[in-house]
Amino acid sequence: MNKESAVNPEEKDYAAIIEERAQKVFDIMSARTTPGQLNRIKEAFRLARKAHRNQKRKTGEPYILHPIAVATIVADELMLDANPVMAAFLHDVVEDTNYTIEDIRDMFGPDVAFLVKVVTKQKKDKYQSTKQVDNFRQMLLSFQYDIRAMLIKLADRLHNMRTLSSMRPDKQMKIAGETDYFYAPLANRLGLYHVKTELENLSFRFRCPHEYDELNTLIRNDEEMQRERLARFCEDLRSTLLDEGIMTEVRVEYRAPYSVWRKMAKFGDDFNHLKYRHFTDVVFGMPGATPAQEKEMVLRIYSILTSRFKEKPGGITNYIDSPKENGYQSFHVKLLADFGRWQEVHISSCRMIRDSQLGCVADRTEDNIQRWISKFRDVVRDVVRQNDSGTEFIDKIVTTFYNDDIMTFTTHGEPVVMPQKSTVLDFAYEISPETGQHARYARINNFLASVKARLHRGDVVEVFTDPEVEPREDWLESCVTYKAKKAISDYLAERPKRDFVRCPICNPIPDEEVVGFRDPCDDTLVTVHKRDCPSAIRLASQWGDNIVSVDYQPDATLYPQTIVVTAVDRYHLFIDLVECITERLGLSIDSFNTETVDSIVTCTISLGVHSFTELQAIMHRIAAIEGVDTVKRHTA
Repeated sequence: MNKESAVNPEEKDYAAIIEERAQKVFDIMSARTTPGQLNRIKEAFRLARKAHRNQKRKTGEPYILHPIAVATIVADELMLDANPVMAAFLHDVVEDTNYTIEDIRDMFGPDVAFLVKVVTKQKKDKYQSTKQVDNFRQMLLSFQYDIRAMLIKLADRLHNMRTLSSMRPDKQMKIAGETDYFYAPLANRLGLYHVKTELENLSFRFRCPHEYDELNTLIRNDEEMQRERLARFCEDLRSTLLDEGIMTEVRVEYRAPYSVWRKMAKFGDDFNHLKYRHFTDVVFGMPGATPAQEKEMVLRIYSILTSRFKEKPGGITNYIDSPKENGYQSFHVKLLADFGRWQEVHISSCRMIRDSQLGCVADRTEDNIQRWISKFRDVVRDVVRQNDSGTEFIDKIVTTFYNDDIMTFTTHGEPVVMPQKSTVLDFAYEISPETGQHARYARINNFLASVKARLHRGDVVEVFTDPEVEPREDWLESCVTYKAKKAISDYLAERPKRDFVRCPICNPIPDEEVVGFRDPCDDTLVTVHKRDCPSAIRLASQWGDNIVSVDYQPDATLYPQTIVVTAVDRYHLFIDLVECITERLGLSIDSFNTETVDSIVTCTISLGVHSFTELQAIMHRIAAIEGVDTVKRHTA
């Protein structure tokens, strides 16, 4: 009796669909596997079908259709080999059925068992953070050793997102949120541009369905309105190149709703005023060409097109010489179409397009795979091993994996790839920990700049250091890279910690007359006040027994202070004041403002001091300067 005849009529209706979809995987893999490997793939399918035989998806379909779909993505879209395809068929068997990892190892070997184990959510009685975050950590730790496991998980997530409409709205939000914050960034950093784009848009569709539908409608309407003139522009490009003997494929690509939404948010434009809602791909084939030959063809195409079309000044972005960190390569130029609008044109080879789709697996050599892994191994290891809360962990992953890149340069012409919105501090820590720790100022394109200055694509950056400079807490807010934030946080955490905090109202400094108050609700918390602080007086009247003595001694910390000097105006007064503070006392001035009225000068000077004793010494020295009448400490 045939096995299928034993199933009920509802299941029997799916039998042909299951066989047809599984056969597609077998057909794809038959072209790049041995007969023995293909038989093992079929065995993996049969085991998955048996294990999931009584399970259904939320859609009511047999569950086995999901592993088949994941295996299809792994085989067809990601073009992986036999073992990852087997693992794709089996990826939910251990999690959802009675089969164990040992069973998988016995039947299919240690490699397939390892891949299945990585993508299997670990069940625990207690999670370190949350179930979701712990699963992310587990996957990222595996990434240090084998990139294939991540690709299987991305395929699994991609199919789940493609079929998310069957889930409840709350489940949709949970899965879409995970996708936007974790899986799309990961796909981006692995160079899987199309997977990243699809995940982003599916997430956007289920998180913000009304905005998605509205933008999708606007895009489709614009596409219809522009169809004829964009078709003419494409034909102009194609025929111009053909006249020079260059065969190309020219096509218009509209940006997806999420990309449009992000650009609208970035530039503050509505849809109708947003530039470059679409771009035009010019793709040429050069099988077997070297990168240098491809670049030569790109430049030839660029030269031909800019002889025919007006080029927008400053409209070039060269991702061929400076690829994005995810490996994306193309040459972008803006050309003026005959209908009077600037058009964004991307010039690429077929190889570049293929690599942007396959990313880390475009080149199958072991050396290439290891290069991709080593790029991120250290930072991933640091991130996943930190005892951060779930939110902090996800934020670090987003920062590490999901920023669009900018190419900056040292003064020696060495490229330094940084996330967008990076600052000089990020750049400095990327150069070396020592450069970051002691960064004082910089020159960007030879212009003087703060260490907090933001960088842009193509900037040439020179960082100047000072051994006296140390990381400060405000640096953390000026950094975006995990490397910089971690180095600064580690340094600040190693500094000796005081057993008390300063009152935010009176802001006392060392050597002042101070008093401490132990918090009535927390015996470990002591706040230091000046003795004349109104808050201290109020607390003393109510919580007198909580007064404690505090040894508030100066250290390397600088406390911002402002002094106001009144003097009779005279020649050299400004120089004398500055010399007194900087040369005699060795302190830096943060700001110096003067106002002169009828020969009376009022100077407001802001600087950092280590203690009240040092502040008094400064005020006494300034008071002794010729013409100075009063020196007062400014209080808010």
